[in-house]
Amino acid sequence: MNQELKDKIVEKESALENPEVIVEKLTDFEHYLENNAKKLGIFAGVVALVIAGFFGYKYWMGTQNDEAQAQMYSAIYYFEADSLKKALNGDGNNLGFLTIAEDYSMSKAGKLAHFYIGSIYLKQGKFQDAIDNLKVYDGSDMLVGPRANCLIGDAYLELNNLDDALQYYKKAALHAPNKYFSPRYLMKAALVQELQKNYSDAISTYGQVIEKYYESQEATDAKKLKARLEQMVEGTSK
Repeated sequence: MNQELKDKIVEKESALENPEVIVEKLTDFEHYLENNAKKLGIFAGVVALVIAGFFGYKYWMGTQNDEAQAQMYSAIYYFEADSLKKALNGDGNNLGFLTIAEDYSMSKAGKLAHFYIGSIYLKQGKFQDAIDNLKVYDGSDMLVGPRANCLIGDAYLELNNLDDALQYYKKAALHAPNKYFSPRYLMKAALVQELQKNYSDAISTYGQVIEKYYESQEATDAKKLKARLEQMVEGTSK
């Protein structure tokens, strides 16, 4: 460190230790507060409003979600009983999924209502409406999220849109891989690949089921289908 730099550091340290300098700095700060009190007050008020708004919104969202969940009990009951019209539209005393999805659209439960709506439309043969609602759900959980993607794939398959069906079956299988549902989604993907005559891809997909989920029921079917395809491809290559 050169001497000039040392002198500057010493000078600053001496100034900080000088009572007169400290009083001068404090006086300057007081003048700043006096001259800008209005601006500072407005700024502090804005910050307080933002903080209050944030926590108020969090609280409101929580109450909205609780209300939506409470309203959904009867709709889910009708859904499970296969009373689809009441599940969608309500029974006169309790709301159906359509109203819940609209009135509580910002809540998690409101978005979950779209999953049920999409499932019902798929059963009713309204395939595009099913796709639109299932995409609104867009859940990230380990069970319903992959199921929604699978149902979207089913709807696209019904519309003979094989490319999109395959895309969503793959998304379903890869969303949260597990031995209970992923083999089923992969089997559907392989079926679409067969329909597309992408036999090598289908063989590969069946292979994934056999290797990764060898204990699943689907693995037994995958072995048979894979062997059939391999034999067919080998026969056509001769």
